[in-house]
Amino acid sequence: MFEWLKRRRPAVRTLRLRSRDDVDDTRRVGFETLAPDIDTFLGQAAYLQLGYVETLSELIASTPELAEKGALSRAAGAALTKHEELVALIRERGDDPTELMLPFREQLDVFRRGTHGARPQETMLTVHITAGLLDDFYYALSGSYGETGRRVARILHADDDRQAIVDLIAADIAADPEWRSLLAMWGRRLVGDTLLVARAALRPGPLDAEDEATVEPVFTELMAAHSRRMEALGLAA
Repeated sequence: MFEWLKRRRPAVRTLRLRSRDDVDDTRRVGFETLAPDIDTFLGQAAYLQLGYVETLSELIASTPELAEKGALSRAAGAALTKHEELVALIRERGDDPTELMLPFREQLDVFRRGTHGARPQETMLTVHITAGLLDDFYYALSGSYGETGRRVARILHADDDRQAIVDLIAADIAADPEWRSLLAMWGRRLVGDTLLVARAALRPGPLDAEDEATVEPVFTELMAAHSRRMEALGLAA
């Protein structure tokens, strides 16, 4: 695991996650040198949203209850809208969305399969946790790309319609308390895999001590946001 997962050292907070209500042109000092090139950023972000759509569509197909199908459909629709808007932005820049997404297909598909739960409740939690962490991460990265980044931030800032998924998970926990420990354990497993995806999205190559000090506050805040999501469900992060 990474150093910032093993220990926490004091560091100057040169970089912070923006508030979801603060979509402006604030620059995160030093993060631009760690951010991937714009094509990598857009290709990964677009394909991640498509992956959420696919996972949610699988859940819809396997769910018998009509109300649950509707809740999952709304979340899938929100992810599809984000994907389509990112694809439109790529096309506006004169690039082929498929070409930009293709290099990340295998890696992100492996991640999606590896975090697919054996039960619907686990997979619903997967979408809630992994999409939350990665949307926050790409939202933080967006400040490195000028106007294009600001447009991506506004796309990611849109309503994800995942509250209904949270409600479904909470209802299952209330009906059967054994879900609490099982899903808490599943949520802890998801974090490591998801942070590996986020770390791999940064500039290729090892990070020196200065780079680690710059990026550590971002991952610290990602974990804080993750803890709040878990606590909202009554689960230990």
